[in-house]
Amino acid sequence: MAKIQLNGKKVVIKSNYSLFDLLKKYKLTEKRIAIEHNGEIISKANYKRKNLKNNDKVEIVHFIGGG
Repeated sequence: MAKIQLNGKKVVIKSNYSLFDLLKKYKLTEKRIAIEHNGEIISKANYKRKNLKNNDKVEIVHFIGGG
């Protein structure tokens, strides 16, 4: 188990969780989001490769349309 900070809240995840796994857990689609991992914006191509570790900080931002 690992403890991370997700959008300012402490959460516990399984070991070897990737950013992609985190998106699946919270039922988020990759199409309209951006992810910052420890202060660095991660490209969508790396969501499956970027594994989370204890004390990581993740910010997920949703893009919504409006007018």
